[in-house]
Amino acid sequence: MADRPPITKDTRVAALLRDYPETEELLIGMSPAFTKLRNPVLRRSVARVATLGQAAAVGRIPATVLVNELRAAVGQDPIRDDDEDSVDYFGVQPEWFDPELVVTVLRDDELDPDVMPINPLLRVVKDLEDGQIAELVTSHLPAPGIDILRRKGYSTWTTEDDQTIRTFVLKEPAG
Repeated sequence: MADRPPITKDTRVAALLRDYPETEELLIGMSPAFTKLRNPVLRRSVARVATLGQAAAVGRIPATVLVNELRAAVGQDPIRDDDEDSVDYFGVQPEWFDPELVVTVLRDDELDPDVMPINPLLRVVKDLEDGQIAELVTSHLPAPGIDILRRKGYSTWTTEDDQTIRTFVLKEPAG
């Protein structure tokens, strides 16, 4: 088993479960948010795109803690705590946010439970006009989806109140 890759924050969840199937129950037990990995459809989609660093954010676990627990379970040495690699998905309200500009609200409890909420959100945001905002309401932090949106050039802001996560997505004006 020495040829298995090391477990890092950048390891995809699907790769972890493929290369280290013995870690599945440990991972699922680390956060209630991870029980979604038991859904075969979500497991194929979410696990394929989500890194352990993103999963840690979803599960509200420091990434180094999550990775080191998994590494310990398979006999790998711990990694050092590296805060500069952490992504902050929550923050103060940005200047661009105006509730009057929210034109679409998607709620994960109204979406197909076998589809990652990012998929319908991506369809919605591509049709936004410059300056318009879409809102995604979820019970968990959609970290992989937020990263995808940011890579595509959208601005995002995420807030939480009572166990409800609200992610706002702004279509920036071109130019």
